[in-house]
Amino acid sequence: MAELRAEGAAFAIAVVTWRRGPSSGRPGAKAIVHPDGTVEGWLGGACATERGGRGLVESGGRQPRLLVLGEHDHRAEVTNIAMACSSEGAMEVFVEPQLPTPDLHLIGSSPMVEALSRLARALDWRVTIVDAVSLGKISPDSFVVVATQGHYDEPALEAALATSARYVGLVASHKRASSVMDWLRERGVSDDQLARVHTPAGLDLGSIEHAEMAVAILAEIVSIKGMRHTQVEVAKLEEAIDPVCGMTVDVATARFSSEHGGKTYYFCAHGCKTDFDDDPESFLAS
Repeated sequence: MAELRAEGAAFAIAVVTWRRGPSSGRPGAKAIVHPDGTVEGWLGGACATERGGRGLVESGGRQPRLLVLGEHDHRAEVTNIAMACSSEGAMEVFVEPQLPTPDLHLIGSSPMVEALSRLARALDWRVTIVDAVSLGKISPDSFVVVATQGHYDEPALEAALATSARYVGLVASHKRASSVMDWLRERGVSDDQLARVHTPAGLDLGSIEHAEMAVAILAEIVSIKGMRHTQVEVAKLEEAIDPVCGMTVDVATARFSSEHGGKTYYFCAHGCKTDFDDDPESFLAS
């Protein structure tokens, strides 16, 4: 988990909170769930691990979920998930998404940059400072502030606009910013791209000192951050319904399938496949 947090990766922590035997899962068992549904750790048997691992995917990567596997629960906030029909056990799994902390990239070297860095780190944000036209990994949820004091604003801002950063700010006066924009426009940067630039960066607090300017910039970023949730790419799973027991089956990982009437049917367990193969029409009649 520490490595994933350091990388700025999204994941979820899944914890078994209750079980009814027979089940190999135990209360307190934990696992890491990745956005594609894969699981690192142990929640229980194969079915519990596979189904419990859907928590992050099914919640869209943002909301905690209490999953009840193998036993129907009428509480409104619970997500019921069928277990394989051959399983007699039941369990509850609490899935809690862990979203990456904000990712702030500062280009330049100045007292304001140092002040902004300290403020952001006090909020446990991930901060990267570079004094060159060089940006590391930038995502659609990254924030970039260009503050080179006029030394190389133009190429630094051009590099920032070439990324998918959610926020691009330029610390400059109105006159200086206009000159930078003209230079970028001559370089072929589109007006749509230039419209992404927040300049002068930060909320307008009048004539302020370096540290106060850092507060103004951070306040603007925080206001933009609050406009929508962090983006998490979650896997889109192709699912099928087991025609025998009605359980939802992940097509990509299904171990049992049968062809009938030109169509492929997927099963949660060998027992369902055997029953279907013996008399397919009895399960397809409805």
